[in-house]
Amino acid sequence: MKTYCSLPILLLLFAGSAACSRDGSSFVPASTVGMYAERFNANDRELYVQLIPNSEAAEFLTANIPRFECPDKQLEETYYFRWWTYRKHIKETPDGRIVTEFLPSVPWAGKYNGISCPAMHHYLEGRWLHNPAFLDSYAHYWLRGGGSLRTYSFPIAFSLYNYYLVTGNDSLLRVYLPDLIANFEAWEREKYDGAKGLFRQIDNNDGMEVSVCGAETAEGYRVTINSYMIAEARTIAAIARRVGNPAGEAFEKKATALYENMLKTLWDDDARFFKVLPCRDGAVLCNARELHGYTPWYCLPVDVKYAAAWQFLTDTAHFCAPYGPTTAERCHPGFRISYEGHQCQWNGPSWPFSTSVTLTAMANLLHAQQQDFVSAKDYFDLLKTFAASHRLTREDGTTVPWIDENLNPFTGDWIARTRLKTWENGTWSDEKGGVERGKDYNHSTFCDLIITGLAGIRPQEGDRLTVNPLLPPDTWDYFCMEDVPCKGHTLTVLYDRTGRKYNRGKGLTVFVDGKPKAKRKELGAVHIAGL
Repeated sequence: MKTYCSLPILLLLFAGSAACSRDGSSFVPASTVGMYAERFNANDRELYVQLIPNSEAAEFLTANIPRFECPDKQLEETYYFRWWTYRKHIKETPDGRIVTEFLPSVPWAGKYNGISCPAMHHYLEGRWLHNPAFLDSYAHYWLRGGGSLRTYSFPIAFSLYNYYLVTGNDSLLRVYLPDLIANFEAWEREKYDGAKGLFRQIDNNDGMEVSVCGAETAEGYRVTINSYMIAEARTIAAIARRVGNPAGEAFEKKATALYENMLKTLWDDDARFFKVLPCRDGAVLCNARELHGYTPWYCLPVDVKYAAAWQFLTDTAHFCAPYGPTTAERCHPGFRISYEGHQCQWNGPSWPFSTSVTLTAMANLLHAQQQDFVSAKDYFDLLKTFAASHRLTREDGTTVPWIDENLNPFTGDWIARTRLKTWENGTWSDEKGGVERGKDYNHSTFCDLIITGLAGIRPQEGDRLTVNPLLPPDTWDYFCMEDVPCKGHTLTVLYDRTGRKYNRGKGLTVFVDGKPKAKRKELGAVHIAGL
């Protein structure tokens, strides 16, 4: 039997000091985790086994994940389901452990079936595991282990920094700073246009093929890669200052110039949205709003004047749909929900990748600024829509939790799965990934959206922490997010409207290592120092 809380000797250098500590409290019994794991196992056809098989899922998850309880059992179930699927993607390789996107091998992947496109999501989600060894090893894979780091847009410095904010251990940042600088400089050589002062990218290499405002052979100046590279430069500057490296000032200047150029060039003042500018002489901004226009808020503080873009998210003429949001606005002539051509199109279908970017971006906006375009209720409603999309009705009529590639935003059908299943006269095509290519697809976040958004746990530099749940008032009587690792401690966020559910008083309470650290009588922000 594997011991999942032990750290491999080679990874001890990077391990958090209290990665496996547990706070001993029991607002949400540990048996809850095992109950969900066994339920998911019973419904599963285990086609591809990596490091942790279904038979060991309950043990691994009980030892490693924060526990969550709320009155909305679909949200609660989806939270545990997504941890259960994430666990499937931890892969042992001859060079250490990595996190995969697809369980079967796909021909466009790199070494050991690694793909950089969703790796930022792997870090935002996986940083909440009690054992940091998996993501420590994963950093080595990308920076020194032969991973194809720049095949797709991937803000690795930003990802490692957000991982550090949870662990409190800056060893990876210090060790890999030269590699992060070299990676940024390689991006500059490959994709930076000095005349525009912006990075360019093909939509496919943003993981967004067949989009309205792009083509697989045509580059554009996109807010995706430019937002990531601004975040990369700012993060590298912060790490450099931290270790006394003189490169910090130069990278801060790069970030500032790139940010100003992105706002000046890619913001459409008439449409009130960030758009794509094709890379050709005389080009003008594409006339479609696409969901990736919310990417700046995913990784950057954005001036409040641009918050007007958020009014379109909840509008059914634009992005809102029953299983949405759609990846292109519904009112555009290029909007398509097609079962012909390429099986993965970003011209209308809902994609968990972009949904999780949008929800993370919205949470960042709501925590940072006062504006009149979206609210905590909008966040909560979209999170519930996202949870409701995690379903598949099988041929025998049973409905099971499911995550796959792209969704029909009006019916909830998993489009790529339907296409691939019938592509070769009813058989699965090995050329396109084999049987159930997209099953348990690891291309998005969900648990992080519950932890940092709904429960509102916002780790910061140093010993500081803010907890500000995005639960709308008068929605639930209770929720608990328990045993959350943060900077060598464990946190519990408890909300009990009446005080009768958990018998710890009315309102919001934050526990650190089992002891109450902050309290207020209603939902809202509490600030904690001294972690």
